[in-house]
Amino acid sequence: MPVTRYRRTALSAGIATLTLAFSILTLAEPAYSAEPSANGNGSGKDESGGSDNTGIYAAAKIQYSGSVAKGGGAGNVTSSDVNWTPPPCWYAPYLGAKDFKKKMSESIDSAMNTPGMGGTAGAALGELQRHYEDDYGWTDTPGYKDYNVDKDGEGMFWAAVENPDEPDVLKRSSCNDIPFWVDNGEAPPPQYEEAITPEILAALAYQHMELPATEVTLAPEAVTKVNLATWAWLDKAVFDEVQATAALNVPGFNIQATTTAKPVSLKLEPGTDDAQTYPASGECTINADGSIGEPWAKGKSDETPPCGLKYLRSSGDGTYKLRATITWEINWTGTGGAGGDLPNGTFGATQDITVQEIQAVNR
Repeated sequence: MPVTRYRRTALSAGIATLTLAFSILTLAEPAYSAEPSANGNGSGKDESGGSDNTGIYAAAKIQYSGSVAKGGGAGNVTSSDVNWTPPPCWYAPYLGAKDFKKKMSESIDSAMNTPGMGGTAGAALGELQRHYEDDYGWTDTPGYKDYNVDKDGEGMFWAAVENPDEPDVLKRSSCNDIPFWVDNGEAPPPQYEEAITPEILAALAYQHMELPATEVTLAPEAVTKVNLATWAWLDKAVFDEVQATAALNVPGFNIQATTTAKPVSLKLEPGTDDAQTYPASGECTINADGSIGEPWAKGKSDETPPCGLKYLRSSGDGTYKLRATITWEINWTGTGGAGGDLPNGTFGATQDITVQEIQAVNR
């Protein structure tokens, strides 16, 4: 670990001692904003703010809009790339100089006056205080004189934010550098690789995206016959692209990203090996007009559906669980002309299908 990174991380041990003294910052925001959690541990569906045993956390909140899960929770889209995950944590604007001084200095004083405080933790707190009060710094990490209050309004201190939907607590708390200053209109120092960007916002919009239900139209519908082709389709009017936007707006720093999902294929899984799908792969691609499959119409009884299935055995007294999964092609655009592709997403649902032995039907 580079010396500078080691120093910042070591000072985080001082911040860790502020757990009990540092109060949680709670700000009222409109619906779909991600708010600080009540205990700062990231266990809820909100970004954590304040502090816990890994450090101080930012209270700048991301606003979600468009096709997103209510309450800021994770949506229903699943990445088709098992190696891709949304960011577990990031750094974001936290407080102006005067507000940061008040909160941090009070917390340091309270922690230092805790009975039994000393040793490594006490020394780390002392260095932390010198860093923000007495211009104590190190290579690529300058110190601050009186918490930068002479620059209040000209920038903000940034701090770490946990992704509450990241199940791995070690990943979630891996952004453990101490808060740092960023001037308005300037980029964060390059050593903070996890500083929030439009690309990170795009990944978070992806994580919060809510895709529409995947119930396909069938003919015959819920009840079909053994060896009878069942047609399946999705109309373009029912199934179109969806968008989710994530934005972060604070004084001197405003960025956003919009993630767009476009349906590209439908996969049918009959729920039994005693069936065959059309096409044989079970994956029906999107048509030129944006629809998937083709509606059944009178006179097509002897035709093979471009998208559908055929059951070869009765479901008896029960049903088969037909699963229909849509694959979505996902890309994003963001502040400053940024943009790119994200892994395809999937979302599926099951439908109960009754298959009867009677083979002669009037269609």
